[in-house]
Amino acid sequence: MNNRVVVTGMGVISPVGIGIEEYWSSLINGVSGVDTITHFDASEYKTKVAAEVKDFKAQNYGVDRKEARRMDRYAQFAVVASKMALEDAEFEVNEDNAKRVGTLIGSGIGGVETFEKQHKKLLERGPNRVSPFMIPMMIANMAAGQVSIYTGAKGPNTTSVTACASGTNAIGDAFELIKRGDADLMIAGGTEAAITPASCAGFCSMKAMTTNNDDPKGASRPFDSKRDGFVMGEGAGVVILESLESAQKRGAKIYGEMVGYGMSADAHHITAPAPGGVGAAEAMKMALEKGDLKVEEMDYINAHGTSTPANDKLETAAIKKIFGDYAYNLAISSTKSMTGHLLGGAGGIEAIASILAIKNNIVPPTINYKNEDPECDLDYVPNKARETEVKVALSNSLGFGGHNACVIFKEYIG
Repeated sequence: MNNRVVVTGMGVISPVGIGIEEYWSSLINGVSGVDTITHFDASEYKTKVAAEVKDFKAQNYGVDRKEARRMDRYAQFAVVASKMALEDAEFEVNEDNAKRVGTLIGSGIGGVETFEKQHKKLLERGPNRVSPFMIPMMIANMAAGQVSIYTGAKGPNTTSVTACASGTNAIGDAFELIKRGDADLMIAGGTEAAITPASCAGFCSMKAMTTNNDDPKGASRPFDSKRDGFVMGEGAGVVILESLESAQKRGAKIYGEMVGYGMSADAHHITAPAPGGVGAAEAMKMALEKGDLKVEEMDYINAHGTSTPANDKLETAAIKKIFGDYAYNLAISSTKSMTGHLLGGAGGIEAIASILAIKNNIVPPTINYKNEDPECDLDYVPNKARETEVKVALSNSLGFGGHNACVIFKEYIG
């Protein structure tokens, strides 16, 4: 089978807003979600800023208070974003359709907050005081498991754990499941909640994060020559992917069509991208080929754009490798300049940004772009959103371990 796949619903929990409208409004208005860390005392850390989700309580979104306490924050994000996406799609899982509805939620780290808290309890109070919910709260597949439990979806249910490519791999793998006829509808995306003491300490020790603590709003500055590391973010982005036949049968609204998915491995280094961005280039090439698209048909790229010295120049090189001279005609932006880097959740919210760019014919900006880098010389839509026709959009995600993933969406034409 080779079913056409469309997007019929979206849900987002992000540092710049909860819900599609608030999220999109913040992006096109260049609002930064970065501020001084409040989740823990970061006074001794080299990095003191992050993009936290504000005012989030799962029980405010229909999740039972008792059940919420038995879910790590990363799983709470996924459940709420999935509920939002299903409501947006006006789809109800029931006995008749449950076996044809699947769940695929990616996470790079899983329940690290639970792990840290319970390990502290183990050290301070002994093994008998560790929560019986520790394991089912911390394992990385539990977001997908909880989404399935809360929604009643009984179809394919799995998790992608590919570091910062997790959310994009989840959406891509869900796309393939529908294409080959294993499901009619997939709840797919990424989630992460890793702004925790140990997680941030580890990234600080790697010197991967920014130390621009005096200017939190300006700390994430992708493609700028003075970029000095990424800003940790948190949240979840979930899309409802559906076979065109299923969507048409129920008269669903259609945001756009998913047409391409590519993935590759750098086979180079545990954290550094391959020279010349060759792995990222291969993922984009595969996605274009699967979508039967010419390079000249691309309008917008939502870049991985982490604001690290290595990523941004090598992703730029990868784009040039695939698009050639046409790369200079592309609108490219990194919404991480506003949301920070959601790690495994990044692909979810960035796929949504790409779909909304098509729906609204607006490209969100790369904010904090002030200093040109000769190795990053493409059009990064600096500082202000741009109204322009967007019929085809691509989203890149590149993860530690050399994981590269790319998805492509286009305007739906019946």
